Amino acid sequence: MQIDYDVIRIQDGEQVNLAQRPTLVDPVYRSKKEYKEMLADHVEQLSKLQEVHYADNRYALLLIFQAMDAAGKDGIIRHVMSGVNPQGCQVFSFKHPSAEELDHDFLWRSNRCLPERGRIGIFNRSYYEEVLIVRVHPEILTMQDVPDGLRNKNKVWKNRYQSITALEKHLYCNGTRVVKFFLHLSKEEQRKRFLARIDAPEKNWKFSVADIEERKYWKQYMEAYEECFGATSTKRAPWYVVPADDKQNARLIVSQIIVDTLAALDLSSPEASKERLKELSDIRRKLMEESE
Repeated sequence: MQIDYDVIRIQDGEQVNLAQRPTLVDPVYRSKKEYKEMLADHVEQLSKLQEVHYADNRYALLLIFQAMDAAGKDGIIRHVMSGVNPQGCQVFSFKHPSAEELDHDFLWRSNRCLPERGRIGIFNRSYYEEVLIVRVHPEILTMQDVPDGLRNKNKVWKNRYQSITALEKHLYCNGTRVVKFFLHLSKEEQRKRFLARIDAPEKNWKFSVADIEERKYWKQYMEAYEECFGATSTKRAPWYVVPADDKQNARLIVSQIIVDTLAALDLSSPEASKERLKELSDIRRKLMEESE
């Protein structure tokens, strides 16, 4: 499977226009059977790479997923990471902040959840909410008790972009690779998925009146995403705009990027020292003696 990274990756300093980026593209699979085979192959590759990544214990991988409601974040995480050892993978979802979280800087709650070396961390939404939903609903800044002088709309977002890119540079320089996915869903496809959630009793729990309220701010969200991507997509921590109207195609694109990212690292299982090999040899001898 070949991905044209130049098409979906946002370049450093790019002037982003999401309206010019497709939400639906020709699928990389030709049938449902082929889709299942391709996804299974990606999951197997990812499982093997994650095992070496865990043993190597030098790098960490942070995957960030951002999207409008019903874009398929949960499904991608569930399907793509299905073969990964739970010991080596952590998933965090960031909802409405607690009182304790509001009393700290906007990166504090997510920093506590960063993956350890050898682990894969997944943020289902992330610190990027602080320049997305907070930008669309600036009254949230008041709840965060940000000093008046720092709530100036001409400064606050620029300052937060700088804080985010500084954090991601710091992480990169300490061995954490950050890969960011925006699942690019059309407003019409979201409407269809909302209707499906209403019409299927087993999916009613997924639907909230708040989801409809947020649809009213679609244009504002797109503008917030565009400026955010242009300011925070870097070679060290790139943003990928993944066409998401076709859930299966989106899963294959995301899984391939994750596989390629891990495969590009200099991963290897640690070699045992001479002392360790001698220790293992002695243990083996004792175990063999027990059977005699």
